[in-house]
Amino acid sequence: MWVLTKLNNFLSKLSYSLAMLIVAIMVMALSLSAITRYISGTGYDWLIELPPILVCWLVFPLLGPLLKEGNHIQVDFLSSLVSATTNKYIKISMNITAFLASLIFFKAGFDATALYYRLGQMMELELDIPIWWMYLSFPVGFVILALFSIEMTIQSILDARKISKETN
Repeated sequence: MWVLTKLNNFLSKLSYSLAMLIVAIMVMALSLSAITRYISGTGYDWLIELPPILVCWLVFPLLGPLLKEGNHIQVDFLSSLVSATTNKYIKISMNITAFLASLIFFKAGFDATALYYRLGQMMELELDIPIWWMYLSFPVGFVILALFSIEMTIQSILDARKISKETN
C-alpha cells in the first residue's frame, strides 16, 4: 500500500506541475497573440490554436489527484442519513466504480490513440502536431485515475475494517 501511496503522491505532484505549466503556456500564448495583433495588426494563428490543444493534457492527468482530494463534482446526501459503517461501504463501492470506469475509458482512449497513430493524421493548424498526441492524454489520465481509485479502495476497506472492529 505504501508503494502505491508514494507513486500516487509523485503522480499528483507531476500532474499538478504539468497543469501549472500548461496554464502558463496558455496564458502566454494568448497574451502574445493579443500583443502581436495589437502591434502589427496581424497575428499568428498557432498562438490562438495552442490552448485548446493543451486542454485535454490539462484535464485528464488531474482526474486521479482531484478524486483523492474530493474536488470532483459530487452529490453527497447519503452520508448524513446513514451510519459511519454504511458510509464506508458506499465509499468502497464508489471507488470500485471509479476504477472500473477508468479501465473502460482507458481502453477507449488507448484504441483511439492507436487508431490515430496508425492513420498518421496531423492537426490542420500552423503547428504540425499529430492527432494521436492529443488523444494520448485519455489513456494517461485514466491510468492515473485507476491507480488513485485502487489506493482509495484499499484505504476505504481498511477504514471499514477499523470501524467494524471498534463497534464490536
